[in-house]
Amino acid sequence: MIFSAHYREHYKSTFWLAYPVVLSQLGHILVSVADSVMAGRIGTVQLAAASLGNSIFTIVLVFGLGISYAITPLVARADGRKNHTRIALVLLNGLVLNTLIGILLFLAFWGLSPFIAYLNQPEEVVRLAIPYVNVLFLSMVPLMVFQAFKQFAEGLSLTKQSMYISILANVINVGLNYVLIYGKLGMPALGLNGAAWATLISRILMAGMMAMFIFMSPRFARYRSYLHLQSISWSHMTRMFKIGFPISLQMIFEMGAFSFSAVMIGWLGARDLASHQIALNVASVTYMMASGISAAATIRVGKLRGSGDAHGIHTAGYSSLIMGAMFMATSALLIILCKDLIPHFYVKDVTVHALAAQLLIVAAVFQLSDGVQVVALGALRGLEDVKVPSMISLFSYWLIALPLGYALGFWANLGAIGIWLGLLTGLTFAAVLLFFRFRKFSPQ
Repeated sequence: MIFSAHYREHYKSTFWLAYPVVLSQLGHILVSVADSVMAGRIGTVQLAAASLGNSIFTIVLVFGLGISYAITPLVARADGRKNHTRIALVLLNGLVLNTLIGILLFLAFWGLSPFIAYLNQPEEVVRLAIPYVNVLFLSMVPLMVFQAFKQFAEGLSLTKQSMYISILANVINVGLNYVLIYGKLGMPALGLNGAAWATLISRILMAGMMAMFIFMSPRFARYRSYLHLQSISWSHMTRMFKIGFPISLQMIFEMGAFSFSAVMIGWLGARDLASHQIALNVASVTYMMASGISAAATIRVGKLRGSGDAHGIHTAGYSSLIMGAMFMATSALLIILCKDLIPHFYVKDVTVHALAAQLLIVAAVFQLSDGVQVVALGALRGLEDVKVPSMISLFSYWLIALPLGYALGFWANLGAIGIWLGLLTGLTFAAVLLFFRFRKFSPQ
């Protein structure tokens, strides 16, 4: 059945939507990968500081992304009904809401950053991490503007433009990293802080380019006539927030578990934390690519829901789950084959190499669970089912993954490996529960 002509059509439709989103989503995580690889060339402490800073920033990032994700199913559903007025209102109010959220996140976490010193991390790591993460917090403002335009375009099944912009911005980011971290072309060597400033500049460019596309392209002319101050509505923004906030919580529960695992691993020392950052970078790359398939599932399920195609919703969701599982199984094989090679790209410390290779084996094992849970979440968002999935994430990661990881890591003396085994268990619980959630609520 899953190889029938009907399913093959769904695979094709999902693939052509997903691959630009995959590359665009990959852009978010490649920023931290580039920071980590280039900072690791300075030293192990700098790589550990990048790990700590990115782990904290990830919580802020996913909260903002979760809010912005509310735009896509609302636009997709309105597009299924050919309601152009509604689509324009979602764009305007989504842009205002995202911008406000970006500013609030920057101000709140910039003020809280000195408290990183109380996380019981190595002093030299904290000293480097605080100024680095403060600039990353500032980059949330342009990133949230970019996300508003990106999620709007994706809701209309236009996924390639944000892909091109993300790829260009990441090329610029890597170039700026080289100039600002190492002090090239007459610029001062800023070290790890140079990576943060490069990220900020590239995200400003991303927001500007995406805004130009939306406001200048003829295909959006029918929506631009509705974009005036009188159309700003607190009720529209409240509805988006009510959809986006549970998505943010779900993402925070998941990513926050990985971030707190970095804090626990930091208690073991800088080398363990550097090893964790390498394995987490690799796992994050595959996760963000699977989240592209998840985004395609949201778009297709949301649009089919708007047009009233119950059977299409069911098939689109299941075909996306199968694609996600197959992709992540391939990723697992590649990680296992390259586990001894990957750490050499980050740092020269052979002790870090050995531990990172062990963590990469665990990362490979949880690829299938990670793929199923993230795609199931995307399909459920298309149905605007967001509250229960957030509770599933809370249960899986904070009541299972972290307590078990702490017990295995510190009580059973397995160290970083034990903490990652806890994460593997939590991801598996989440995958099973979310799969059955979609199976229960998708129309047959």
